[in-house]
Amino acid sequence: MISRFLSQFRLLLALTLTLAVILTGTLPLAAQGDDPPDRAPNRLITESSPYLLQHAYNPVDWYPWGEEAFAAAQEQNKPIFLSIGYSSCHWCHVMREESFEDEEVAALMNETFISIKVDREERPDIDAVYMNVALMLNGSGGWPLTILLTPDGDPFFAGTYLPRTSRFERVGMIELIGEVQTVWNSEPERITSFGADVSSAVQDVSYDQPGAALGEAALDDTYGQLLAEFDPVMGGFGTAPKFPSPHNLLFLLRYWDRSGAEEALVMVETTLTQMRLGGLYDQVGHGFHRYSVDAAWAVPHFEKMLYDQALLSMAYTEAYLATGDPFYARTARETLDFVLAEMTGPEGGFYSAFDADSEGEEGRFYLWTEDEVRAVLPPDDAEFVISTFNLAEEGNFRDPVTREYTGANIPYLVTPLDDEDAARWEAIRPVLYAARAERVPPALDDKVLTDWNGLMIAALAQAARAYDEPAYAEAAVRGADFLLATMVDDDGRLLHRYRNGEAGIMGTLDDYAFLIWGLLELYETTFDVRYLEAALELQDVQLAYFWDDDNGGFFMTADDAEDLLTRPKEIFDTALPAGNSVSMLNLLRLGRITGNVAYEETAAALTESSAGILAQIPSGATMLLAGVDFAVGPSYEIVIVGEPDAADTLAMLDALHGVYVPNKVVLQRTPGDDAPIIALAEFTLYQRQ
Repeated sequence: MISRFLSQFRLLLALTLTLAVILTGTLPLAAQGDDPPDRAPNRLITESSPYLLQHAYNPVDWYPWGEEAFAAAQEQNKPIFLSIGYSSCHWCHVMREESFEDEEVAALMNETFISIKVDREERPDIDAVYMNVALMLNGSGGWPLTILLTPDGDPFFAGTYLPRTSRFERVGMIELIGEVQTVWNSEPERITSFGADVSSAVQDVSYDQPGAALGEAALDDTYGQLLAEFDPVMGGFGTAPKFPSPHNLLFLLRYWDRSGAEEALVMVETTLTQMRLGGLYDQVGHGFHRYSVDAAWAVPHFEKMLYDQALLSMAYTEAYLATGDPFYARTARETLDFVLAEMTGPEGGFYSAFDADSEGEEGRFYLWTEDEVRAVLPPDDAEFVISTFNLAEEGNFRDPVTREYTGANIPYLVTPLDDEDAARWEAIRPVLYAARAERVPPALDDKVLTDWNGLMIAALAQAARAYDEPAYAEAAVRGADFLLATMVDDDGRLLHRYRNGEAGIMGTLDDYAFLIWGLLELYETTFDVRYLEAALELQDVQLAYFWDDDNGGFFMTADDAEDLLTRPKEIFDTALPAGNSVSMLNLLRLGRITGNVAYEETAAALTESSAGILAQIPSGATMLLAGVDFAVGPSYEIVIVGEPDAADTLAMLDALHGVYVPNKVVLQRTPGDDAPIIALAEFTLYQRQ
């Protein structure tokens, strides 16, 4: 087996990691069962992560990531079984139930390995390192991510979901453990030598390919690549599975605004419309599921992630500003209202995710039979729902294993409802929502992550302006105040995770980049200078600890963070925009707000550091290209001088908030000596003549 993987490695090593990274946007994704009451817990019982706690009663002798686990591997001379996942990942739950809850598999793991569990959402840095290993060895990746390491920490095997026993050419846990055990006991040097080769190859990978700063030609190239990948019928890019990729849409809106290319707007509108109509969108409870397993957005993987709600809300809000179509505004508001109702904690932070599974079945909470609809609605209303939302007696949802129809249905639309049907549906929907609430709900991952919360703050602040909705501004303020009070340590450094009253884990690049984005949006909504000051302070911390002094760009981890196999640097967008991409926009905006050209010079150096790779695949970094669009211009610096509550001031803001002008910064100051804003942006100094 090991020789087979060595052969694969040598062949795949010739592939560029660049293309492989793009594949992380199409990764399979996890459920939560009851802990057995008659089994002693393992070491994970003291952890905070809901994902780790899901495994706290496994018979596997799990360790959390840390020195204790690696010391045990050295002392016992055992390879390491590293398993990385997250609480709402369906296939993580399947592997837990099939293998990690199985006494036979657990006994083999305990005999052969030191086993480590990692929550990728708590430790995105660890996940990034070993996902790159999987991409290098296999050309693809996913969760649960399974990595085997030597006691010295060198990876020698990478996989994703592994069944209990081998099937359909996918190696099973029992067979894999047996083969590793045999080779480790007889010829361990074969494994250690191969692992050392893998580590060396991973450490040699670099995105630092400098070139000339990207300009308008790169924008044209990105548009051309997206156009070639676009599905003109159902929207989105590529084939199944389809991910929302809202950063693609944010770029296309800017390209349309710049060039007048109507096809760019068509791509945005087709995609946004079809996603909202399809099963990807929760028609009864609102909010978006993680991704679609088909090309028509009809059949989702059912988990709901905070970051999808945030980024998609921004895409729909910007589309509304660009087109004036209330369909997009309604979708954004429904999505944000869902987050405020079901994903917001009492302290003001936003929770991470809802599970895909309930009662051991993927999607069970969201599916309907015709009889279930008829049981809670009058006959006429039931028939309206059944016909309008494409429910069928045999069902429109197939069992994921047998592929047979089960009688269960995913409600979806083919065309938008007209005003009369929309009004009727809004009268019916609360009845179905209340009936659904009686079911066993999917598990809620209630940890608060700084980076994802930054995205939600940005989305709420932007929506507050676009829809003149004070409730959104208030929620964004509560969220930001909570993070700034709880997730910033005494040295001004960000922490990554909060749960059950405890904040911890050193922040990564995304924590800084996404929170700064949220604070900048919040400043332009409230004009409270505290948020601008906080954004500037965090940006300077980010520059001090994350900037690559040798090659430019930002590392994912701080220079005093834990040493891992590599220090990752991510420039390509996946399901989330890359931290470097968002940082470029932040730097440009801060430069224009303050008049400090050093920020803009850093933004230029950021793009130049990887321009060689980006020029080859610009559509892999559409959020960064949105920053290029800002840099190339035209862009606008708008200073509104007036009493905040004066009628003329409010009228100017209303006019500004109702138009699509993405490449702008806005400041407000009062006449005379407005010391706080003048201290940050001296060019706003106003002298009455």
